[in-house]
Amino acid sequence: MKRILRTLLATAMVFGLFAAVAPQQADAQGFFRNLFGGKSKNSYVVRFSDAYTPGTIIVSFGDRRLYFVSERGEAISYPIAVPAGKASWSGSTHVSYKRVNPGWTPTPDMRRENPTLPAFVPGGHPQNPLGVRAMYLGDSLYRIHGTDAPWTIGRDVTHGCVRLHNNHVIDLYNRTRVGAKVIVTQRRILR
Repeated sequence: MKRILRTLLATAMVFGLFAAVAPQQADAQGFFRNLFGGKSKNSYVVRFSDAYTPGTIIVSFGDRRLYFVSERGEAISYPIAVPAGKASWSGSTHVSYKRVNPGWTPTPDMRRENPTLPAFVPGGHPQNPLGVRAMYLGDSLYRIHGTDAPWTIGRDVTHGCVRLHNNHVIDLYNRTRVGAKVIVTQRRILR
């Protein structure tokens, strides 16, 4: 009888585990977030100022969100990782070009800060910090890109870039045209 009860309990735990994971994508991050909680990795549509033209990207370091204006008065909101300390910036720029599975070359400053960094990480490599898509901003070294470290989303960790979950950067990449206006601000947009 005890053996049957243990089997039933184990079966119930397995079904409960699958139920906890089912709403999320099949990834380790979603699995652990469902089990133990954590910051939302969801994108969602929000009401937004109708002053912005559809296709505009507004990055709010204050909100730790990127807003893609999908239509007048509406935007898709994505959680982001933001620049740490003195790397923070603001201003207006544009998407100068886009890359699928971009290669990554750390800057000399990054390599001085962390001498163990490789000189180059090829696109598509699982440890590429740019993830699966990148949109380059103006003629700067800054990018809107994916990540190989999804647990950093929502934190102050970048060297000036805007970091998204890979599934979000794919969605944003597909919506964004080269030349799209990008506005970066420190202030909070939505409260």
